[in-house]
Amino acid sequence: MIVVAGEALIDLVPEGREAGAGLPLLAPRLGGGPYNTAVALGRLGSPVAFCSRVSRDAFGEALLDGLRAAGVDLACVQRGPEPTTLAVASIGADGSAGYSFYVEGTADRLFSAPEHLPEGVRAMSFGTCSLVLEPGASAYEELLRRAAGRGVFTALDPNVRAALIPDADAYRARFRSWLSSVSLLKLSQEDADWLGGGPEEWLAAGPSAVVVTRGGEGLWLYTRDGMELRVPGERVDVVDTIGAGDTVNAALLHGLAARDALSADASAGLGAAGWREVLRFAARAAAITCSRPGAEPPYAAELR
Repeated sequence: MIVVAGEALIDLVPEGREAGAGLPLLAPRLGGGPYNTAVALGRLGSPVAFCSRVSRDAFGEALLDGLRAAGVDLACVQRGPEPTTLAVASIGADGSAGYSFYVEGTADRLFSAPEHLPEGVRAMSFGTCSLVLEPGASAYEELLRRAAGRGVFTALDPNVRAALIPDADAYRARFRSWLSSVSLLKLSQEDADWLGGGPEEWLAAGPSAVVVTRGGEGLWLYTRDGMELRVPGERVDVVDTIGAGDTVNAALLHGLAARDALSADASAGLGAAGWREVLRFAARAAAITCSRPGAEPPYAAELR
């Protein structure tokens, strides 16, 4: 089983404009980087569980319904009376998404690390707002370190939301401290530019592989043993890019699991041919997500 730990929230996505007022019409969509990753893994057919704290409000119920529909195990989901986090999206001319967040007093910030990991966990995935907003961020960090200490394959996607980070230098230092507990680091080129450093530095700190997403240019892989691969993106009419990176996370983990490569040694043993297949699969999956509005990752049948 793959466990995805992090926030679930509601994206408010613009769909046209209100007549007369000029204000955008906002449609609520299920979201949050870890949430999208869990749904994508479920749709691809991987056994997956979600580990988070979700509100008991109507948005929280809808989020859980979305997880159930994707076949995601909810045994690790905590519930609370606090409201659901909201992220108001703005879509650029190229389909890229920016966000404003409403996070004060929301349920996912009050996550506490569970005493025990699920039986049979093979990998855990972390990232996004959940590793920024306290006190939950420290609980997720504890869970990351504990999982790595048990030999669990860990994946990290920082998915930087700079507007939520009060002290950029402190966050960058904290990011570097996580790397010793990370097996697979995936980040966008924008994240890489903001965080500083580069693949050589990150690999030396801990991960066995780093995947950098570069939009339409595709996916670039760097491994600790010196391998570098570049796989082009799939051509598609982009509606928006919401959830594309989360789909890549899920597809990478799904592809590695399918090859029994959820360990540093096993992933290194894939070689260029095996990694190229995994990266191409992730690029195809992300392209499908970009072809429709909001975070709607593909089902396994769409990728056959």
